[in-house]
Amino acid sequence: MTGPTTPAAPLTRRQWLLSDRPQSRLQARLGRAYITWRQFSANHLAVLGLVIIVGLLFMAVFADVIATKSPVIGDLANARLLPPGTQGYLLGTDDQGRDIFSRIMHGSRLTLLVIVLVAIISAPIGLLVGTVSGYVGGWLDAVLMRITDIFLAFPKLVLALAFVAALGPGIQNAIIAIAITSWPPYARIARAETLTVRRSDYISAVRLMGASPLRIIFRHVMPLCISSLIVRVTLDMAGIILTAAGLGFLGLGAQPPLPEWGAMIAAGRRFILDQWWVAAMPGFAILIVSLGFNLLGDGLRDALDPQESGR
Repeated sequence: MTGPTTPAAPLTRRQWLLSDRPQSRLQARLGRAYITWRQFSANHLAVLGLVIIVGLLFMAVFADVIATKSPVIGDLANARLLPPGTQGYLLGTDDQGRDIFSRIMHGSRLTLLVIVLVAIISAPIGLLVGTVSGYVGGWLDAVLMRITDIFLAFPKLVLALAFVAALGPGIQNAIIAIAITSWPPYARIARAETLTVRRSDYISAVRLMGASPLRIIFRHVMPLCISSLIVRVTLDMAGIILTAAGLGFLGLGAQPPLPEWGAMIAAGRRFILDQWWVAAMPGFAILIVSLGFNLLGDGLRDALDPQESGR
């Protein structure tokens, strides 16, 4: 006779997430997300980039609480071109007597607005063009890729300048112009991923089950391209910020008195030798945020790359 069997010890949360035999889709997805987070958090520079981006979000949400002075109304009589730390102005004032700290805080909202809207507009366009081109092939692939090559043949800032000049200056037109010039790299990446998976056994099985080409593209091919697209979009955020700042610097982006960082640098270039802080402070803001997105993108690339994950 055999004795009573000892009940199995309950799995810890970590063991449950790392189980090689998940009992549900939720468990499998949570386990995959946990592995991705472990790989991401092992990269300390990527975590630093995440902290910078979270700080940017915090600045944008609580700008009214953190910065108590008006970002658009100055004091020409008593506070013009004050150096940092004078009369309670942490980062000094500009030529209109406006608090630079408040303008940078409120300008983070414009920066996030540009980033989010450009990503929402350009990434789906690039994903759609790339997956359709790669899956259908033939003359449609040739036409779509030649259009993509035309856009890639011009520097992004020059092409954005042309579109803004046609549409007129303003933050809305700048966003549209940047989005129009940002989708071609995403289309190239999506097409390359689609060419890799379209003849795989997985896609062939779905096709044999009677799925239409549109269903295969939207339900099975596009999800496989999203991870690579997320990495590229994150890495492109720094370029989007610089392009928006360049348009603002040239007077084609956000118009005064909006506290856009590029426009602030343009306004402060006249005082760069004597009152350096007027142009330097928004320049530092652009530098730090761009660095944060680059570090975050590098970490996501290492964490989401299947080849890196399997090593």
